[in-house]
Formats: sequence, C-alpha cells, structure tokens
Amino acid sequence: MPEAYPAQYLEGLRLFNDEEFFESHEVLEDLWSETQDERKKFYQGLIQAAVALLHFGNENLGGAKKVYTSCRKYLEPYRPVYEGLDLAKFLDELQFCFQELIDNQEAYPAGVKLRDERVPKIAVPATD
Repeated sequence: MPEAYPAQYLEGLRLFNDEEFFESHEVLEDLWSETQDERKKFYQGLIQAAVALLHFGNENLGGAKKVYTSCRKYLEPYRPVYEGLDLAKFLDELQFCFQELIDNQEAYPAGVKLRDERVPKIAVPATD
C-alpha cells in the first residue's frame, strides 16, 4: 500500500518541528518543484512559514514580517484541514508567534525577538 503522504513532506514537517527551518525549507522546496497539482501553493505556504521563522530567528524582522504575510496568503485557502494538517490551529499558533512583530508598525522593526515558547509545531499526519 502506498504512503498517504510524500516522504519529503513528512521530512519537511519533522525538520520544521525540530526548528531546523532552513533544512525544512530545502526539503519542502524540492517537493514543491516536483509538484504540479493543487498542493503546489500549499507547499509554497509551508516553505514560506519556515523561511519567515528563519528570518525572525536571525533578527531579519522586515523579511520575517513580509514572508509571514505572504505565507498566510498561500495557506489560508486550504483551511481548516489539508494534507492531514490542522491548518486553522497552525495558522492561529503562527499568528501568536508573530503577533508582536505584526503589531509593530515600523517599516524596519527593531527589538522584537522570536520567543522559543511561541514557535508553533505542526501535528504530523498519520501515514496509515
């Protein structure tokens, strides 16, 4: 019986949850480049979520805010659940993580830090 989800997808989510955001982005980008169906924009949104968190953690706050906003545009249409993910919950947790940065109206925000306790985790879908 074939796997319910591509191995790269599951690996990308595992890396995301391990806060290996660059590696998660790389794995998911490989999958994205091979995808030619309705999942392509979904994968792009997950890639951008990883990149936004990578930028946030590296204190590239302007980049983090921009990519966060873009990732939401890609993922919102797939709510509430898609490819085994509770996207409604994930997007709420991602917003909670970014809220202080979102609320900062400066063009080049400063002084806002990524808080480890706010970094969302993705519930990995079952493969059976």
